[in-house]
Amino acid sequence: MKLRPRFKAHELQVLGPQPRPFWARWRQAFVGKAFGQLGLPSGDANLVARCLVEADLRGQAGHGIQRLPMYAGRIRAGVVKPRSSCSVHGDDGMGFVVATRAMDEAIQIARDQGVGLAGVRRSTHFGCSSHYVMQALEADMLSFVFTNSSPALPPFGGARALLGASPFAAGVPGTQPVVLDMSTTVIARGKLRLMSQRGEEIPEGVGLDKEGRPTRDGMEAFHGVTLPFGGAKGAAISLLMDLLSGLFTGAAFGGRVRSLYNDTDGAQDVGHFLLCMRPDLFLPSTEAFKERMDEMAAILKSQPCAEGVEEVLLPGEPETRSERQLRVEGVPLQEDVVASLREEGSKLGLEFPAPL
Repeated sequence: MKLRPRFKAHELQVLGPQPRPFWARWRQAFVGKAFGQLGLPSGDANLVARCLVEADLRGQAGHGIQRLPMYAGRIRAGVVKPRSSCSVHGDDGMGFVVATRAMDEAIQIARDQGVGLAGVRRSTHFGCSSHYVMQALEADMLSFVFTNSSPALPPFGGARALLGASPFAAGVPGTQPVVLDMSTTVIARGKLRLMSQRGEEIPEGVGLDKEGRPTRDGMEAFHGVTLPFGGAKGAAISLLMDLLSGLFTGAAFGGRVRSLYNDTDGAQDVGHFLLCMRPDLFLPSTEAFKERMDEMAAILKSQPCAEGVEEVLLPGEPETRSERQLRVEGVPLQEDVVASLREEGSKLGLEFPAPL
């Protein structure tokens, strides 16, 4: 039997009862107004809204607008500031805003010097790393984007969560650009929560409960230990993310980043590491680089497929196709997520849009 393409929107987001679709532009307008009511400047509010909605469109619902109530709660608790400076010191502002401005700086330095590096401390959770990779791609830059996060997985051989489920992200420009954004855990933590909300068991070998026992309950793994992919290899990459994003930048490190979900006693102090490179550093021009990248993409996609696979896809290609599809069909939302967004909207004097 042929496997259906991995980019199908319903395969990416709909694992339980059929949710109802909502137009992306209506959702983005609602979220932008919500963050405006919470005190963010208009431009920052719209930026955060765009990042959250794009995550939904790209099939990354764990980083989508379902997180609005959580971000709102952290702003109300005073551990995230609705207004922040443009400096590398994030001033505990919304991570989306801080990282976007830091990437702007890295891009400008790369334009002038060939390579640009920005290190950020005193930031907060910044959603999908791919947002900032794509920001660099719009400027025709190669990039690496790293961040640390609150404890989620143990060092190899350990039994207690210490390192973050820190994503490794990179981008390479081309006609079909490469957009790599992968967690260092077997499954992203946000997906564990979503599967639990839908009443689904998680696969074996994904996580441990608080007592260090294997579990197939998503919330038990979420609050316990999420295992790294590839054993020692994934744990080592997570350690590297903490060294570069936390220790190197002056941010929290070594298990001291505060939880996004249940710790409002203080600022998170998340660190980010953003590196940009101009494509013409070793070649005559950016166009020459893109021609070579297009040739590489053609070579990859011309390879024979393994049994049960219909097409070889580049990193980021499934998400691009998902976005194209969901902009036309609307983005599905589970009823519990809709209810939480309506509740948050009522607190802010806003009405959540109706489904299609």
